[in-house]
Amino acid sequence: MRRLLASALLAAAAAGGALHAPDASAQAAPAADRLERIRAAGAVRICIWPDYYGITFRNPKSGELSGVDETLSREFAKDLGVKPVYVDSSFANFIPDLLADRCDVAMFGVGMLPERAAKVRFTQPYLRSDIWAVTTKTHPSVKSWDDIDKPGRVVAVQAGTFMEPVMKSALKHAELVSVKLPATRERELQAGRVDVFMTDYAYSRRVVDNADWARVMPPERPVHPLGYGYAVAPGDDAWLARLDRFVVDVKKDGRLLAAARAFKLEPIVVLQ
Repeated sequence: MRRLLASALLAAAAAGGALHAPDASAQAAPAADRLERIRAAGAVRICIWPDYYGITFRNPKSGELSGVDETLSREFAKDLGVKPVYVDSSFANFIPDLLADRCDVAMFGVGMLPERAAKVRFTQPYLRSDIWAVTTKTHPSVKSWDDIDKPGRVVAVQAGTFMEPVMKSALKHAELVSVKLPATRERELQAGRVDVFMTDYAYSRRVVDNADWARVMPPERPVHPLGYGYAVAPGDDAWLARLDRFVVDVKKDGRLLAAARAFKLEPIVVLQ
């Protein structure tokens, strides 16, 4: 059985595509031997959100992944002596995916919200971002952060992101809209259905690089700075400790900083 699993995982890795694992009930196994199973299979299954610019972004034309966590996840797999196999997930789905054993770890800049930490386990943080606002350059009345939370304003967040609960609590006058795929925040903003959308530093770089019609507004004062870590299912302290050791190692040996610089994310790196 292990040979069959190893062959399947390695074939998926060689093809460069995402692995869509079967139902959890068909592959349930004790969490405590996860590292042993990974080494026996020759592959580690890594949940990603493939639309996360600078973190784990899949180019729609080439199909190639890139980003700080694409780089670091390959380094982690190399440290383990196995291949990385990427499992498409999202902020809304990564917890069910981990708990159902569809992946071994989520490595895509996951914000360490208390609600998430109650269900999964996190490494120490390696990135930290506050919330950034994006509007259009031609918006008639949204010129600063003080113009956002006003009656009649519509503020968008991507469903499942950490901005969703934060803005739900923070907004007192504006209406909050959670955008679900395949709709995008950019499309809603360009269509005039929302006045502004909230994102983080990493995704704001995508706007800067690709949307000449948009205006990015950094926070004028701290809104909700949040650490990002790697997440695993509860129940295997040894597996979490191995991941945490990797985070410590890449902070010390320069791999984290080098990967962040390559994708212009150095300002949000956490080295301590």
